Amino acid sequence: MLKEVATRLAEPTARGLAAAVSRAIGDGVLTPGDRLPPIREVATGLGLSPTTVSAAWQLLARSGAIRTDGRRGTRVAQPRGRGPRRYRSALRHHASFPLDLATGVPDPALLPDLGPALRRLPAIAPSSYLDEPVLPELEAVLRAAWPWPAERLAVLDGAMDAIDQLASSLLRLGDRVLVENPSFPPLLDLLDTLGVQTIGVPLDEQGMIPSALRAALRSRPAAIVVQPRAQNPTGASWSAQRARELATVLAEAPSVTVIEDDSAGDICTAALHSLGTWLPERTVHIRSFAKSHGPDLRIAAVGGPASILDPVLERRLVGQAWTSRLLQHLLLDLLTDPRAVAQVAKARREYARRRRAVCAALEKDGVRVGAGDGINLWLPVADEQAALISLASEGIGAAGGSAFLTDDLGAHLRVTTGLVATGHADVAAALARAARAGARQIIR
Repeated sequence: MLKEVATRLAEPTARGLAAAVSRAIGDGVLTPGDRLPPIREVATGLGLSPTTVSAAWQLLARSGAIRTDGRRGTRVAQPRGRGPRRYRSALRHHASFPLDLATGVPDPALLPDLGPALRRLPAIAPSSYLDEPVLPELEAVLRAAWPWPAERLAVLDGAMDAIDQLASSLLRLGDRVLVENPSFPPLLDLLDTLGVQTIGVPLDEQGMIPSALRAALRSRPAAIVVQPRAQNPTGASWSAQRARELATVLAEAPSVTVIEDDSAGDICTAALHSLGTWLPERTVHIRSFAKSHGPDLRIAAVGGPASILDPVLERRLVGQAWTSRLLQHLLLDLLTDPRAVAQVAKARREYARRRRAVCAALEKDGVRVGAGDGINLWLPVADEQAALISLASEGIGAAGGSAFLTDDLGAHLRVTTGLVATGHADVAAALARAARAGARQIIR
């Protein structure tokens, strides 16, 4: 076993050893149930310190590759379906609610009409395997709206596909990544699947707090993933000053790659402020069109330095290679057709109206949720399960907040106010009752 691991050991560090063992498992040299030698034996055999081996074992255990069972020793773990655990917990459920505010999806009635754009598609000339991956006309439109002149621009299959490919290219087993706390459950699931350690950084109404970011940078992370506006789940958006402050802090850590996920995109009322304005050499900005133009488009634009994006795009050539140019033509049409542009603008105003109406009614009922943007709000509650049960009894679904957390922030629910077309006061009253459900009564 040690000989096989030694041939795969690229560097004499905990991460190097963890990667070597992972490769041995992937190659079938180590199989589920195989017992690993004691730490001191591994250290002696590989010329490493016991501390290094112990740290590597911790990385492997965290990633699920091995399991330690006291005196029975450490063994290669059985494959387990890690999968989207948080996603299933927060966003996937089997109950049917008359008003389901758990989903985080846009209102289908507010998406632009695809009919006219689809009818124009037959006039498009057939594309070739040798055509450019990104339509030149679409790239020109995207660049005109990009927050800074990015060196490279690509189109991928949605924001999470972009984050997945970037993370797989940039990160190694045991790396640390800074994320917002609370954060998006599928992102946390993805990083967990990659064996990456996530470190949550707290937020206020303007997003990540600079002083907390500076403290978190002491952990020497490899990357940071942030949402510049309409943060999911809180709705927080950076001001120009906050973005500048975050950029100043990150300038102190030049090895950290910045991944910006503008997931709400064109339905945001807040202005976009990108760290790429100050840190263009290591910022990748992702612009999603799912909430503004339709989740089934499966398109996101990605812009950043060639040094980061080119390896991702080169790897993609031996897989999918490009995102459907038919879908790119469809997006191009929607971004340039005056009627579609007006429909998206109307949706932006309507989502803001719905959120304001619910928040204002909650304020009157003594529940403050703070300013925000987008289609979600982060509702503080006394008890998560009691709040979910309270809402369910009134035919309303919501997402439990625990799946969004890296560290405890108290009980919350994520509520998709973008789906509350009418009856805002009634919905807010139900949310207020849920917020108080399970609260302990003070006996005088």
